[in-house]
Amino acid sequence: MSILAILEQRAGAWHRMSWETLAAAQQFGAELKQPVEAAVVGSNISSLAGELGGKQLAKVHAVEHDLLKDYTPDGYTAALRQLIEKTKPRYVVFPHTYQVRDFAPKLSTSLGRVLVSDAVSHRIDGSDLVFVRQLFQGKMNVDVRFSGEPPYLASLQAGAYRAEKVEAGSAPVEKFAPDLSASAIRNKPLDLFRESQRAVDLTAAEIIVSVGRGIKEAENIPLVRKLAEALGAELAASRPICDSGWLPMERQVGSSGQTVSPKLYLAVGISGAIQHLVGMKGSKIVVAINKDPEAPIFEVADYGIVGDLFQVVPALIEEIQKAKG
Repeated sequence: MSILAILEQRAGAWHRMSWETLAAAQQFGAELKQPVEAAVVGSNISSLAGELGGKQLAKVHAVEHDLLKDYTPDGYTAALRQLIEKTKPRYVVFPHTYQVRDFAPKLSTSLGRVLVSDAVSHRIDGSDLVFVRQLFQGKMNVDVRFSGEPPYLASLQAGAYRAEKVEAGSAPVEKFAPDLSASAIRNKPLDLFRESQRAVDLTAAEIIVSVGRGIKEAENIPLVRKLAEALGAELAASRPICDSGWLPMERQVGSSGQTVSPKLYLAVGISGAIQHLVGMKGSKIVVAINKDPEAPIFEVADYGIVGDLFQVVPALIEEIQKAKG
């Protein structure tokens, strides 16, 4: 028995969540004392498979076929079902991307198994992996355990595991050529959806200062902008701020905005609704400023300041400017 991580690529480039999934799979393997394997699907993917060969894995599967050049749920389902039936893993994990949401339910049904989707964490119970999911917009966490025979399938929420924890190593690469026919692939790929170009790419920012409803009114935004400027940071916001038009939508962090993982994330006046946490919990260090000591943001913060932001932020700006000389 092993753990198989299915990683996502598009046009020869990794989806950033693939590394989070690989880090999670390595953690599961270490805790369960089971070997970990990884698979990448597509056509002409030898360089991607070779990159995976430099990670701490028991084996890398390069699932290649001309009919897998463009993503289709029929093609991916057929190819991965054959790989899973051949390798017989105990657990199969995916990044919870739009693509995975499209084909994974179909794959699990074809295997006669269930899929635990959008897991936010896990725990080990004996020799079993128990996943944690959130219900009612994050108001409740539930443990989900598998029953019946493996394989057990699960997708992992963005930011639930940290990509930088992927361990390097050396793994053999094995090509797997699935038996596919054009007649069995009913879906015809169209042009890829492309978002309009953003003026601000928060995903590339190393430091982010994000503002929430605690700022009270639009006229107070310059105070937080001054803090961002002092830190050399990008200014971001929670959804209510952008919905109100106080900052442009491209600066929104959260489930309906950008998902970020900066070195430092400073949350100013943000309570910490799950929709916002989804977008920033991959941050390396989180500092929260909020006058409510029970605010959910403090549950994910590395450092918390309980106080009035209108007193705390000016003091921070002053100290930062002193430190910078």
